Amino acid sequence: MKDLKELVRPNVWNMKPYSSARNEFKGEASVFIDANENPYNTNTYNRYPDPMQWELKKRIAELRGAEPAWIFTGNGSDEAIDLLIRAFCEPGVESILSIDPSYGMYEVSADVNNVACRKVHLNRDYSLDADRLLAAVDEKTKLIFLCSPNNPTGNDLDRQEIYKILNSFDGLVIIDEAYIDFSTAPSFVKELRSFPNLVVLQTLSKAWGAAGIRLGMAFASPEIIAILNKIKYPYNVNQLTQEKALEILNQEKEMKEQLGIILSEREILNNVLGNMECVLDIYPSDANFILVKVRDANATYDYLVSKGVIVRNRNTVSLCEGCLRITVGTPEENVVLLKSLKEMSL
Repeated sequence: MKDLKELVRPNVWNMKPYSSARNEFKGEASVFIDANENPYNTNTYNRYPDPMQWELKKRIAELRGAEPAWIFTGNGSDEAIDLLIRAFCEPGVESILSIDPSYGMYEVSADVNNVACRKVHLNRDYSLDADRLLAAVDEKTKLIFLCSPNNPTGNDLDRQEIYKILNSFDGLVIIDEAYIDFSTAPSFVKELRSFPNLVVLQTLSKAWGAAGIRLGMAFASPEIIAILNKIKYPYNVNQLTQEKALEILNQEKEMKEQLGIILSEREILNNVLGNMECVLDIYPSDANFILVKVRDANATYDYLVSKGVIVRNRNTVSLCEGCLRITVGTPEENVVLLKSLKEMSL
């Protein structure tokens, strides 16, 4: 990895971050008259939230085996993606590299920041070819985004191929683990001390069932986290989200019970869909969804919509021609899906 100062945009490295009232004073007091808040609110929401979310980070650290200083929390993982591009890529000059197909926000965030996003196709079986990806790297490439398990394909990327990229690329490698809880593969969070150029993204939106509160996480060295904190908005995670996230993270037993049901239902969907006439192929999944190739993706999608069943049509996505992405629902929802597809096949 290059020295961090070489990777960060010079203006970001040299800038002085905004310092809020809650940054300047930490601790207990009886009178807070420093932040121009309304002093009247019995629910305490008149006060600005902790700008660094330390209580929340402490709980995340306990669950993920990290230190609070190695964690950034934001408005979904999308905030971390945007901040990484803003902090490390000079607009109109430098670029990021992504696999294809994959999560679309890497390209969107790059476009917003006037940063080129170059994409390298996965193999036809959706496996990762590290050598081909590395061959696309040039002197302007600052970040590589890898989603594993990948969206929309559902598969874990080969770990040895990821190690090859981590060991060969001198910029940052961002591994998006939004679906890691549905996989048997270990998280790369445990590898942070071995790879100073590694950033791992996670979220509460999937296995934790909290997409509505918009809480994402980035795990990286304290030096990288400090750069993200330097340029984030002062109070990027509101008080309601911090409180709800803590409540949800203290329900680990319930999460694991739901996770077990989802994994069981994923297996059922695989088995039943595999015997349907309209289904041509089902791709292996390590996520909470399956990618299914059907005889006519557009017609099948439209038919399911007419039955009130909404899946995701991925027919126009690279290497996903003829495919629908189906999220694993409740047992009752999955019965409705399968019944609808059986009726269509008659």
